[in-house]
Amino acid sequence: MGCFGFLKVMMFVFNGIIFLAGAAVLGVGIWVKVDSGSILGFLGKIENAPSELSQVLNVGYLLIAIGALLVIIGFLGCCGAVKESKCMLLLFFIIVLLVFIAEVAGAVVILVFRPLADELIQKLGKAAVQNIKSDYGSNPDVTGLWNTTMSSLKCCGFYNASDFIDSPYYVSHEEQYPPQCCPGGNSSCTQAMADSVTSITGCFPKIKKLIDDNTVVIVAVALGIAALEVCAMVVSMILFCRVKSMSA
Repeated sequence: MGCFGFLKVMMFVFNGIIFLAGAAVLGVGIWVKVDSGSILGFLGKIENAPSELSQVLNVGYLLIAIGALLVIIGFLGCCGAVKESKCMLLLFFIIVLLVFIAEVAGAVVILVFRPLADELIQKLGKAAVQNIKSDYGSNPDVTGLWNTTMSSLKCCGFYNASDFIDSPYYVSHEEQYPPQCCPGGNSSCTQAMADSVTSITGCFPKIKKLIDDNTVVIVAVALGIAALEVCAMVVSMILFCRVKSMSA
């Protein structure tokens, strides 16, 4: 197998993986939009939530768009390499180039508008705390969602256990905190244990710490994806030029 044949095989395998990944993402996006009981549908019902939060409801459409794009890229890459189609290889190169440019532009926007993101998080935090104080313990959907989130992440409230003070649960259970906020998962956790309770990490600080602790990994993955995209563009152009010279 010569260099040209090796590049064709690698192009096929690499884009085959992209195609399958795109199909999976597309399936998840469709599931999110079809599942009326999903968390995304619940977020739209949070009272006093910042208006910007409504954009989260479009994540299903975003997943569908990303999945469809990956499927198209994988299909063009695979078929372009196998059939040695100049049109498919050129189209593959253009799409990957546009995606690469969009990623670079997105990274710049995130860096430039970081203060706006911090402001949105503050608004979201205020809305989440108000949601807990008004509905936790009285609204089954709100209560169930928070219980699931806290049990999964081993956290308590949005910021800390004090978020539950004056909530319907807190009032109806004689000023007790949810079991998830109690040391050892005790079912009874009163104000007398406040010092121990408030030491339990809130869900937002825990997620933020998780992201901060894995910043290097996130950056490395982003750079790795960018490097793969550059390699894919280079290989597609090599194949394109080779096919063009053979057909001349």
